[in-house]
Amino acid sequence: MGKSMVRNLMKAGFELHIYARTKAKVEDVICEGAVFHETIADCVKNCDAVITIVGYPKDVEEVYLAAGNIFDSAAENAYLIDMTTSSPTLAEQLYQEGRKRGFHVLDAPVTGGDVGAKNGTLSILVGGEEEDFTACMPLFQAMGSNINYQGKAGNGQHAKMANQIMIAANLSGVCEALSYAKAKGLDTDTLLRSLSSGAAGSRQLELLAPKILAGNYDPGFFIKHFIKDMKLAVNESEESGLDLTILKQVLKHYEELAEEGDGDLGTQALYKRYE
Repeated sequence: MGKSMVRNLMKAGFELHIYARTKAKVEDVICEGAVFHETIADCVKNCDAVITIVGYPKDVEEVYLAAGNIFDSAAENAYLIDMTTSSPTLAEQLYQEGRKRGFHVLDAPVTGGDVGAKNGTLSILVGGEEEDFTACMPLFQAMGSNINYQGKAGNGQHAKMANQIMIAANLSGVCEALSYAKAKGLDTDTLLRSLSSGAAGSRQLELLAPKILAGNYDPGFFIKHFIKDMKLAVNESEESGLDLTILKQVLKHYEELAEEGDGDLGTQALYKRYE
């Protein structure tokens, strides 16, 4: 997703300086004009805005808080935008620490997957100061088409948690419905055509059901990353006294798949539980 976002920012006319832990993985965008730096400090020191999209909350902490990284090295008054799906609590901590140091900090996780990243049609969920959100709108518009201010710091991440909760229940329903249809001898291609424009239609049905029927479990979004997101959502819901039973059940199913060695498959591989 990060590479596609870099490409779209360059198409919009922005000068891109990039850092990745493994340079070989970004050689293509370097050839297309992105300027690679060997360290995070070098990458961010002269930039007006810094965008991060990494794997886990611990990675977010490392790139912002570790000695010599973003908070220590970014240019004065820079806009710091974390687009990782991460902990809302951590997003609030980064906001508070960043403000002390004179930075403009936003949490801006995205939804829309690899396809949305490539097409520049991501939904972007932004928390932080509204004036900072407005200032960064040209950056967001280069990467997404549905861009919304969610409120205070951390609210972008809370909105993403709600998104992941919906996906968990929806995708589980798609898998169970396909399992039922196969067991009853229905023609599943006909079924998909019949249901896609009705009340059961959804992006999960549209994008992932054909892959499931083809036995294609290649990742658009990794199971291991979805597990991380669902765990964050469970923790946040429990802090608010909520018992989200469907979310917990779907999380359990995915954890079982990961234990069986399927963590690097796409989320549609949930269907393997029903085969």
